[in-house]
Amino acid sequence: MRKMIPLAFLSLFAMAVALLSATPAFAQNGKLKIKVIPKQAYVFVDGNAIKDGNQSISLAPGKHSVGVYNYGYTPQTQDVEITAKKTTQITVTLQSAGGTVSGPFGRVQFKGPGHAAVMLNGTTPAYFVGPVKQKLILPPATYQTNVTQNGKTNWSGPVIAKAGQTATVDLKRNGATKYKNWPAGNTLGPQPRFKAGQAVAVAPVSAVSITADPTQLDCGQSSKLTWSSSDAANANISGIGDVAASGTQSVTPLKTTTYDFTATGPGGSAKGSATVNVNTQPTATLTLNPAELTYHKVGDKVKQQGTATLNWTTSNASTFSIDPIGTVAASGNQTIQGVPKQTSEGPVNESVTYTLNTSNACGGSATQSATLHITGSIDPMPVVNLSSVFYPTAYPEPNHPEVGLVASQQQPLAQLAASFKKYLDYDETAHLVVVGHADVRGSGPFNEALSERRANRVKDYLVSQGIAADKIETRAEGKERQLDRKEVEQFETDNPAKPEKWMLHHANETWLAYNRRVDIILEPTGKESAKAYPNGAPDARVLWQKPKPSLKKVQAAQ
Repeated sequence: MRKMIPLAFLSLFAMAVALLSATPAFAQNGKLKIKVIPKQAYVFVDGNAIKDGNQSISLAPGKHSVGVYNYGYTPQTQDVEITAKKTTQITVTLQSAGGTVSGPFGRVQFKGPGHAAVMLNGTTPAYFVGPVKQKLILPPATYQTNVTQNGKTNWSGPVIAKAGQTATVDLKRNGATKYKNWPAGNTLGPQPRFKAGQAVAVAPVSAVSITADPTQLDCGQSSKLTWSSSDAANANISGIGDVAASGTQSVTPLKTTTYDFTATGPGGSAKGSATVNVNTQPTATLTLNPAELTYHKVGDKVKQQGTATLNWTTSNASTFSIDPIGTVAASGNQTIQGVPKQTSEGPVNESVTYTLNTSNACGGSATQSATLHITGSIDPMPVVNLSSVFYPTAYPEPNHPEVGLVASQQQPLAQLAASFKKYLDYDETAHLVVVGHADVRGSGPFNEALSERRANRVKDYLVSQGIAADKIETRAEGKERQLDRKEVEQFETDNPAKPEKWMLHHANETWLAYNRRVDIILEPTGKESAKAYPNGAPDARVLWQKPKPSLKKVQAAQ
């Protein structure tokens, strides 16, 4: 019969196998041997509470963060490289820091694992005040307490420190607290933060302040925040985030902003605030000088076109534009041409509005407008009525230079004068050339003098109609430049006034009559007067007849 192995023996065997299999892994660890000064200082590895005092710690190979803390001293943190199966030794000496702490006080003591770390009002090593076995004297307040060791939380909850009383917190009973009188807490003088063998005196967070300079800003400007605190483990400024316990920082708020500064430490928390007022409203000015312009265009020439100056200024703005110009500088000026949109002939009456738009990153905006008024006219190209002037045979005479310009010939000259004066608005450089002619009869000198008298008489008449004498040039060509007979025939064909019956069979007399004339040329265009004989005029026969008419007859026609 087979002997049965007891169940208890099998269990012990399985446990032994498990331990043997795990031994190689443990054997790969290294050791950190640490000596701390003062000897009560507490050791944290990779943020986890280990215990207080000198010690050897088994750690996995690699880099570890080792922190040494003791309330009332400046903590030290360093990286340590651990090598498998080897011991790394370090010594950490802390320097005392901070002054004494004034009462009244309440006393707090804990029952529980003596080497566990006690943190007040935080869960990081910066809030460490001592191991569980360490008594604490605290300013009266409620403290959020966290007790931890080796990465595990033993207990967490509020502890109330009451002036003149001792609170005993039983960690094994979920923080059950008992109070008893401790009258000395109300009379103790200032206490050192740490003294071996005595209670740790925890200082409240104090000297909390925050200021802004300047406190009044335009949009886009900066203010310098300056803050400070004592006995704080962490600090935060609203809108910025975590900051050092004391420091400075430049801020550029886009609206009026209050910066709340909160400093927190084992001894509690304290707050301060600073307000920066932001002016979000831009300012803008826009002016036009002058605000009204006159525009005058004749034909294809602009005779009058004024300019105006657009001036603008802005402040507390980051974008600037003028409609319809576009993007502009923050301040400046621009010359505006007084040109209407209208291109057709007629009166001009237009308004152009310029609008300055400004804005900034703070959401502010401003708008200003200025209106330019343009008046005037666009006139058609003026037409100068150019008609040649015809004279009776041998007139004007030397003794009567004013006689010979008969009524029918004065009329086109009056029209010419009126139209030429308007034309000068278009081209002030224009002038007239008056050219006297004579028919082929008579000697050269006689006809030269005759054609000169004819040209001068026409000039005198035009001057009497308001044309400046320096705008008229005369020239006498005598009989040198005769129209030929075919030209005369064509002129008569084109003439809207049909010839008299008595002219139809006297072509020679008609030819002579056409050559007793004064031509008028418009310069600088070179346009010449139309050669249309005044057929049908009451004085046409006086002009046309070949024999020289009597002075009396010509004077009557004039």
